[in-house]
Amino acid sequence: MNLNRRDFSRLAAFASLAPFASSVAPFADAQEGGRTIGWCIVGLGRISMDHFMPAIKSGKKGRITALVSGHRDKAEKQAAMYGVKDSAIYSYENYDAIRDNKEIDAVYIALPNSMHAEYTIRAAKAGKHVLCEKPMATSIADCKAMIEACDKAGKKLMIAYRCQYEPTNLKAIQMIRSGQLGSVQAIESANGFNISPGEWRLNRKLAGGGPLMDVGIYSLNACRYLTGEEPHDIHANSSVIDHDGRFNEVEENVSWTMKFPSGIIASCNTSYGADMNGYYRVHGSKGTLQLLPAFGYQGLHLTAEIGHDRIDEPSSEKDPAHFVREADYFADCVFTNKTPKSDGREGLRDTELMSQIYTSAGLPAL
Repeated sequence: MNLNRRDFSRLAAFASLAPFASSVAPFADAQEGGRTIGWCIVGLGRISMDHFMPAIKSGKKGRITALVSGHRDKAEKQAAMYGVKDSAIYSYENYDAIRDNKEIDAVYIALPNSMHAEYTIRAAKAGKHVLCEKPMATSIADCKAMIEACDKAGKKLMIAYRCQYEPTNLKAIQMIRSGQLGSVQAIESANGFNISPGEWRLNRKLAGGGPLMDVGIYSLNACRYLTGEEPHDIHANSSVIDHDGRFNEVEENVSWTMKFPSGIIASCNTSYGADMNGYYRVHGSKGTLQLLPAFGYQGLHLTAEIGHDRIDEPSSEKDPAHFVREADYFADCVFTNKTPKSDGREGLRDTELMSQIYTSAGLPAL
């Protein structure tokens, strides 16, 4: 077979997508012999109760076998809904006892950011796999300790970057990597919301930072998975505009630019002071692609203009479909002893970059 330069580049681009392509399918081969993952849910907040737990119930590769909460009454109500034994309800104090529960294969950690490291490390020492919500942790040192603990225990560690397993985002990656947009020149992205007073996310000790750690990380991670490159030459600014007491400990706004090895320039914004319908827009020599919204639990919408062609593809998936895919992928990794695509090193890299953004903006590093 004779390949010209264009053919070779196209094949190379599709080859680079192989890890992503395996994330699109629902992993039909993963559930060998009807096996399922026994999940211990650590932290009964909105993301657990409203999204992840319903996803496990509606999926076919997992079951909820234990709960960890500081509120026994809340845990008992959830236990009744999911068929969890009373003896499998744990507090944060006796959390280490999960090692004796053979029905627990993995833990899902959905706690305030500063607690991710402790409960990941304790889970690994108890012999359990870990799916941890993003951001991975509130310091680079904690991220490294989490990786070390799971590696030492021989357990999987995955960070819950659900967008990396979601079909619309994967379609955007495929279009970019296959050259449909030509050579990518620039990326714009933003994500934010107007936060209510009293949220734990406004407490630096619990959150580690402001909107960058919470919703800005979506833009940061998207720029990395869209390009397949690691950024450098980071410049950032931060501000507090609403001096109403909410932002005594964390920033209200962060804006930053990044340059990638190929020359692509990314410009990102995040805020706790304004509602931003999270999006990204990719500009290439042949056209432009946009996801708006890009990061929500449903309603994602891809549009593109490439020459005279226009693509308009809204996603029909409903919440909690993203979480079903995420959990199924994790189960596949456990069943087949595969390292997750969004493993601890992926979470560490974002933490390192967020630390650089904060340093450039004159804020405390992570």
